[in-house]
Amino acid sequence: MLKKRELNGPECHALFELMAHPDVFPFVRQKAYSYEEFLFITKQTIEAEERGELISRTILDEWGNPIGTINLYDIKDHAGFLGTWIGKPYHGKGFNSLAKDAFFKELFFEQQIETIYMRIRYENLRSRRAAEKLPYAVLANQTRPAIYEELNNGQHIYELYEVPRDLFTMNYIRQSSDMEELQSLEA
Repeated sequence: MLKKRELNGPECHALFELMAHPDVFPFVRQKAYSYEEFLFITKQTIEAEERGELISRTILDEWGNPIGTINLYDIKDHAGFLGTWIGKPYHGKGFNSLAKDAFFKELFFEQQIETIYMRIRYENLRSRRAAEKLPYAVLANQTRPAIYEELNNGQHIYELYEVPRDLFTMNYIRQSSDMEELQSLEA
């Protein structure tokens, strides 16, 4: 489902083509206007991860094909901002939720991240709805006013969501115990 980003020709080419779609491109944080620029940005991303500035993964479909990326940017004080995009042919097929679950498990249980912020453009209804479906995400416009104001000092208006480690962990434990209970009932 997820793998570390690579400077791999076929993978980068597939990701660039998916990112360039007009329904996807406006919502991508690291925009590339050419394949060569995409390679350069991918190289910079890999180097930034090595320095601990971000964490970036390629999202794969069930056959191992690259379909998008999921990233934690601006890591500071065990917190960072989530950035995710998935190619248009894969919208509405559940990949976003699966990728977030896998990425959040890695961030909270392996990388020692405490808080994940999601800034979502107000007009990006698809992403706002997806965030609101997450049982461990909370709207943080009023609980994190300094961050919210900083995000909204430009031309775009953003909603701010927060995923705290403890809320994600409680949800994960609850889901795990629900699965165990279901398996014992089926046996």
